[in-house]
Amino acid sequence: MIVYDLTCAKDHVFESWFRNSGAADKLIKTGNVVCPTCGSTKVHKALMAPRVAKSSDDAPGHKALVAQEPSAEAAAAMAKAEQAMAEMRAVIEKNFDNVGEKFPEEARRMHYGETPGRPIYGDASPEETAALRDEGIEVQAVPWKRRTNA
Repeated sequence: MIVYDLTCAKDHVFESWFRNSGAADKLIKTGNVVCPTCGSTKVHKALMAPRVAKSSDDAPGHKALVAQEPSAEAAAAMAKAEQAMAEMRAVIEKNFDNVGEKFPEEARRMHYGETPGRPIYGDASPEETAALRDEGIEVQAVPWKRRTNA
């Protein structure tokens, strides 16, 4: 598997995983890669800095992970999961208010009746998320990559 940073015609930047570079080129050329922000199929590979792994001596407590290229079945499942995540993100961004870094405070205000309840999303650290749950506030972490420019 290989990950590429991609850019659409509207300069939205996102990343996508591919089985190999040939598969990436083919999927991009045939319009089968979709920008999760605007839905454009006119995408191209963005310039990327190489990702260099540190040795285990540089990162105490971390282990190096080695994986073989996944089977076609696993690659298809990963592609399906990635598409589902992109669709979920689009629904959330369309139907929820983005409160950014004020998410914990706004979730508390709604929970305690200080402001009307509404669907919101934003940023919270794992510690802030745990504190919200400890207070009985239902929150759900969504595993998506932060956008660098949109």
